[in-house]
Amino acid sequence: MRRLPSVVVLLVVVAASLLGAQQAAPLPTRPESLKFAVIGDTGTGEQPQFDVGSRMAEARRTFPFDLVIMLGDNIYGSQTPQDFVTKFQRPYAPLLTAGVLFHATLGNHDAPANRFYPGFNMGGLRYYTYFRNNVQFFVLDSNAMDPQQLAWLDNALKESVHPWKICYFHHPLYSNAKRHGSEFELRVVLEPLFVRYGVNVVYSGHDHIYERIKPQKGITYFVNGSSGQLRPGDTRPSATTAAYFDRDQVFSLVEVDGDDLFFQAITRTGRTVDSGVIHRQTALQTR
Repeated sequence: MRRLPSVVVLLVVVAASLLGAQQAAPLPTRPESLKFAVIGDTGTGEQPQFDVGSRMAEARRTFPFDLVIMLGDNIYGSQTPQDFVTKFQRPYAPLLTAGVLFHATLGNHDAPANRFYPGFNMGGLRYYTYFRNNVQFFVLDSNAMDPQQLAWLDNALKESVHPWKICYFHHPLYSNAKRHGSEFELRVVLEPLFVRYGVNVVYSGHDHIYERIKPQKGITYFVNGSSGQLRPGDTRPSATTAAYFDRDQVFSLVEVDGDDLFFQAITRTGRTVDSGVIHRQTALQTR
């Protein structure tokens, strides 16, 4: 029988992070790269959310992203048509006016019907996939990880031909926050699929902190759940913590260029609290 090549994916994370102040490691902003922003647990309609939105619009002047991924809890409290104006359209008005697309997943505070809201670009689906450049995104509904969704994910990952596979959903598989922490039952069912099919990066929210986890089984996990809500001092760093910040609201900027993924976590005042690059290295083996 013909021996087929298989690809072993290795991720090497080079980061410049301090738990206190640090100098920003600028993103390369290369012309053909994929650029996007990450926000989670946003929909309060309060001043910190507007501050984050303003800082994102400011960052876009020099880092022209056209995609924002939303990690759930996009609308807190009442969810009337006016709430979508107050808690989404107004805070991000400059970005929406510029044509930036937001692709959301739902959190535990989101009404299930919010998947039909046009601004979230979910197409009425609880879970879905899309791709940009050399990256395929897999958006999951961690509120109800049923067998149908797992079967869909298994097949979608199996069929993916994109070198970068990024998954995002609300509840974190790894988190060192006190309030919620790691979702162990979810990890048991999702992590084997992520490892089997070479998922590179996973984003979640739920805990109202920023945390980057040291690579687990070759996968880098981010908790980015403080773009609107914030739980100050909630992190209890452990041996799995690569970097964290829980003193102000944070969003992230990400750039994928070839086999490199650059990231930068920024507070609503413009302070960089984490940055670095994930190198995707491949080695051909035979079996």
